[in-house]
Amino acid sequence: MRPDMTAVPDVVTDTASQALVSACAFSKEERDAVYRAIGTRRDVRDQFLSDPLPDDLVQRLLGAAHAAPSVGFMQPWNFILVRSEEMRQAAWQAFSRANEEAANLFDGEKRDLYKSLKLEGIRKAPLSICVTCDPDKAGPVVLGRTHNPKMDSFSTVCAIQNLWLAARAEGVGVGWVSIFRDEDVRALLGIPERIEIVAWLCLGYVDQLYGEPELAVKGWRQRLPLEDLVFSERWQER
Repeated sequence: MRPDMTAVPDVVTDTASQALVSACAFSKEERDAVYRAIGTRRDVRDQFLSDPLPDDLVQRLLGAAHAAPSVGFMQPWNFILVRSEEMRQAAWQAFSRANEEAANLFDGEKRDLYKSLKLEGIRKAPLSICVTCDPDKAGPVVLGRTHNPKMDSFSTVCAIQNLWLAARAEGVGVGWVSIFRDEDVRALLGIPERIEIVAWLCLGYVDQLYGEPELAVKGWRQRLPLEDLVFSERWQER
């Protein structure tokens, strides 16, 4: 006998209600730990130690990334782990070519300051992770992406931030390398054309971090006042 299809929504609702858990606030100590991870997270450039990261630690970091929210629960991310010195050297060479091109876009003192920044994470960090976004993972029509095709990329960045904060809690430094030609990394790692390359992350233990963002410490740019960035009800010109 065919079941009564009108009963399905009630079953779904009942199942969803059973999945609910308490939304109580964290304890003060737990809240402080979360805000400390956020406030002391840094983009590490060359302070990495050479000690390898244990596999169980890497799995915890990837698990934190995979726990990120994603539009339509599409989970568009993939993570390519790069450990070999040969591969990291090839990536560094690709970065170096792009870095020289980037330096020439600045003038005068800004160019000199740019060239003084040490960007050796790819060679020094024992692990690199290339984070990609697969726009087709949830099919052609994705809940929540129907009117903004960038939502899969935004979701992938949420995964990166999750990994970064978890790494801070574990005493692991992370550096985001964004200066490279897409085709160089794509060729190096065999990434298909339809896949978006979102980030090359360098990971490794560190024994020191800057108390403030390195670019602020070295005079590149300072943090903007929060009050200048918050509007009420409508956009306001400053």
